Amino acid sequence: MTETQRDVLSAGFSLTVIALAAFVMQRFFLPLIWAGILCVATWPLYRRVCAALGRRAILSALLLTLGCAAVFIVPVLLAVAQAAREAPQMANFIVAANNDGLAVPDLVAAIPLAGPAIRDWWSATLSQPHGLAHLFSGSGVGGFHSARDLLKVLGTGVFHRLVDFALAFLCLFFFYKDGAALTRQIDAIGSHCFSDKRWSRYAQKVPTAIRATVNGLVLVGLAEGVLLGIAYAIAGLDSPALWAFGTGILAIIPFGAPLAFLSAAALLAFKGSMAGAIGVALWGAVVLFVADHFVRPSMIGNATRLPFLAVLFGILGGVETLGLVGLFIGPVVMVLFVTLWYEAKLFGESSPASPAVPDA
Repeated sequence: MTETQRDVLSAGFSLTVIALAAFVMQRFFLPLIWAGILCVATWPLYRRVCAALGRRAILSALLLTLGCAAVFIVPVLLAVAQAAREAPQMANFIVAANNDGLAVPDLVAAIPLAGPAIRDWWSATLSQPHGLAHLFSGSGVGGFHSARDLLKVLGTGVFHRLVDFALAFLCLFFFYKDGAALTRQIDAIGSHCFSDKRWSRYAQKVPTAIRATVNGLVLVGLAEGVLLGIAYAIAGLDSPALWAFGTGILAIIPFGAPLAFLSAAALLAFKGSMAGAIGVALWGAVVLFVADHFVRPSMIGNATRLPFLAVLFGILGGVETLGLVGLFIGPVVMVLFVTLWYEAKLFGESSPASPAVPDA
């Protein structure tokens, strides 16, 4: 067997092992990715905790994992508990609206310009018996016939998400504990496949992009949820904490916050609290304007040195193709692409000029 044949066989064996490992672990990719994002985003904090505890890696990893779990899981559990208390009443309302139809609210007719069109659409769909089922015919809640069916569908989805949360934090503990060794192994593989200079150029960009995205999206989105939650409570909206949690989650996604606070304003208006609805809408517009035009661009763009359009397309494209985790993967991909762009530009400028072609 020649050396070339041996290299081809070795490469084929390696690719087969990688493909089999990916096939076996495909169910756990999402928790692994979330754990990796959290680990990279909080790695400087872990190093400070580890130094304060005398380089006790296991204890530091355990404490920081429990801290991250408390920050993320406790609000989720509180929201789930609140939703569980209100789920039967909400499910009965949805099922009744589906079986008997939902009358057009009087408020719809007062909407300028679009009021008649919305009223006609509402009358043709939601006001008809089983109109909600037809509207959601392609989703998991499209075939519900009772509150039990609806709660079963929602409960199954919540249970799967909680399992993913638990697996993500289990992986996070081991990423903290073995992070230094894992980083050395990744650097060794990258330097072997590429030159040391090129690998270091790209490897330094990824953690910066992840941390900037986490700060600019997650922290700012949660802050929007807190600020709007205060407005919900002042306006007298039912379950303001649950609405604040939903707003904070939606605010992480670009253009998701308006859907939350405008829905809250519409619900307040539907219940007759026009002053509260106007106040929530105006306060939400102010918070959204400041966050999207000043805070987020400075936190993400300045840290990653990305143009605004690259940040926007990375976030929106990531969500469109990969879902919520694409919020963090999209900007990383754009950082790598822009780095490659400037690398090619520098290479073109440093290469000798092409000889001039004489005129015929």
